[in-house]
Amino acid sequence: MKNSLKVGVISGPNLNLIQERDPVHYGDSSLDSIREKLESEFLEVEFHFFHSNIEGELIQHLQEQRKHLDGFIVNLGGFSHSSVALMDTLSLIAAPKIEVHLSHLAAREDFRQVLLTARACDGYISGFKAEGYSAAVYLLLKLIKGRQNG
Repeated sequence: MKNSLKVGVISGPNLNLIQERDPVHYGDSSLDSIREKLESEFLEVEFHFFHSNIEGELIQHLQEQRKHLDGFIVNLGGFSHSSVALMDTLSLIAAPKIEVHLSHLAAREDFRQVLLTARACDGYISGFKAEGYSAAVYLLLKLIKGRQNG
């Protein structure tokens, strides 16, 4: 697709095993099923998926892609609550960014209430399991088109 928008979907630690985690919090989707759903739902988007359990690899990938993609959806897992380095990397990206969390963070442990990386994003979605990714793409496309027209 020549005129498609390019969106990075970045996944952090343990998200490669989400289908093995507590389905009450995380649902029963895998990263592959999330990918398939997004690609079939948003035909106008060229998705670039990346997963790593390693903080430095996530930082390196974001730095490398920050000028090549129109927007980013990030779920940085546990790093969302602790990584100043990832927050700083996200703040260097001019493109719109939305953070997604599968579980409903406000209903979880106190330490999950702090979202360092979300501070460097345009917003975040929490609690809708895999559907949060579709909502994020929808909103991200609105942000991208708004900036292109604005």
